[in-house]
Amino acid sequence: MILQALKEYYDRKASEPDSGIAPLGWEWKEIPFLIVLTNDGSLVRIEDTQERIGKKLRARSFCVPQAVKRSSGVASNLLWDNVEYVTGIVCKGKAERVAEQHKAFLERLKQLKDCKSVEPVLAFLASPNFRELLDAQPEWKEAKKGCAFVSFKIDGYPQPVFQSKDVKEFVQGTLTAKQNSEECKFCLVSGRKDFIAELHPAIKGVLNTNTTGGNIVSFNFQSVCSFEKKQGDNAPIGQQAAFEYTTALNTLLSKDSHQKMLLGDATTVFWSSKPSELEDEFADIFSEPEKDNPDKGVKAVEHLLSSVRTGTFLHNSDETRFYVLGLSPNSARISVRFWHVGTVSDMERRFADWFENLRIVHFPTEKEHLSLWRLLVSLAPLGKSENIPQNLAGAVMRSILDGTAYPATLLTSALLRTKAEQDVNYPRAKIIKAFLNHNQKRNLTMSLDKNNTDIGYCLGRLFSILEKIQLATNPGINATIRDKFYASASATPSAVFGNLIRLSMHHLSKLDSDKKGLRIWLESQLEDIMLNIVKFPSHLSLEEQGMFAIGYYHQKMARKDDATIDNSSPESK
Repeated sequence: MILQALKEYYDRKASEPDSGIAPLGWEWKEIPFLIVLTNDGSLVRIEDTQERIGKKLRARSFCVPQAVKRSSGVASNLLWDNVEYVTGIVCKGKAERVAEQHKAFLERLKQLKDCKSVEPVLAFLASPNFRELLDAQPEWKEAKKGCAFVSFKIDGYPQPVFQSKDVKEFVQGTLTAKQNSEECKFCLVSGRKDFIAELHPAIKGVLNTNTTGGNIVSFNFQSVCSFEKKQGDNAPIGQQAAFEYTTALNTLLSKDSHQKMLLGDATTVFWSSKPSELEDEFADIFSEPEKDNPDKGVKAVEHLLSSVRTGTFLHNSDETRFYVLGLSPNSARISVRFWHVGTVSDMERRFADWFENLRIVHFPTEKEHLSLWRLLVSLAPLGKSENIPQNLAGAVMRSILDGTAYPATLLTSALLRTKAEQDVNYPRAKIIKAFLNHNQKRNLTMSLDKNNTDIGYCLGRLFSILEKIQLATNPGINATIRDKFYASASATPSAVFGNLIRLSMHHLSKLDSDKKGLRIWLESQLEDIMLNIVKFPSHLSLEEQGMFAIGYYHQKMARKDDATIDNSSPESK
């Protein structure tokens, strides 16, 4: 199903004239340097295709003949490759191996001996001093330093040699000959007869994969093979289908793609069976916004929520299939972390439910909607994305897509990080509220709910008021009861609250006479909350600890006094 959906996406993009997706037998590749020749094979110059984008140099991309599959062996690409293959000049490797690589490059060039456009290249490489001529060019030093990809171009022509008409006809003729071979078998993806791909093209762009890429479909050791079949014969997929699904996936994973995002260690791509608004806005909804447009994600979520409320998205999108694929590296392979198929309308409704569950009161300086990445980072030690609990991102994304219960580790991680930092911050409050409302059907409101009599919620409110009393008596104090007792108060209330209440009575008695109104208000808050607490429990369950956190957060956001006695507000931090 995954490969068929990717093939369909390739067919869709191939039918769009301006899509730029590579045709069969070709792929897009950055070629930093072009060796420019005359028609008789004389060297004119080295053309540097790189341009500076920000602090990085980026080479121009060309549609080149498809790269060969190679790991440790010697195999050359057609009319393009690195400096060692193309010229035989040693950059990084050993002299003997580089000589073999250059020989392989020349052997492939000889296949094009009937192509007139390749004659200048053959003449240049046949000249005895071509290496000295290249070394005399100032750009060649940089090309050798990185063993960069190079190719050839004829002076006066806009495109490299591999884009010549006769070279394209040669590549097409080679593909046609394979498809008409008697060895053709039925392809599992297309259902048509084709020459079975022994090795599939590499997939690149997944986080932490090596530079050569990896594979979703591969059979590279005996224990995974059946009936003495070798490699691709174990899952017969035609060369055309293998090319199309890998090209589609590499297009989605490319640097310029707007249809991918990173969630923890899972690289996620998404697409629809036909163009849709969700395809354009999915990344804006869930990923971290760009620095030059920080409100982009918020606007995308607001547009999503408004479209769901009004039902406007249903008119054209309810039957459009939408696909989400999560990938992560696994040794030499790429593993599928999650795969979801649904309609655009179902997806948008579930996404809207996620963001509605997350809504909670916050300071004006904080954004209404936070990306999934930003929420998960709030659960990571030191606030670093590499410390996000393993597999959590994929599990959360899967539950959002399926509309099922959020993983229990989401609440556990939020509570552990809250206790470690002794603080219920905005992102973690959103996560805890969403979990309790979605999984436990708690019906928590956005802001303070004085009618909520849940014991955990009331204890959280009580703890917040006790902290407020301490701050009112000791303005500017470095550490409050939250910094010392939050973890124990939220887990074992009976062991802590007795002493905290006695301490609060002492603090109230010390309030200055000019704060009589504040004292009366604090005492009334204590009385109202204590009416709902019969006794202090010996311990609270994880869900009750979540309620404690929300009760504390709601009460903190509702506290009435100014920043001079409330060091939890942004202005006083």
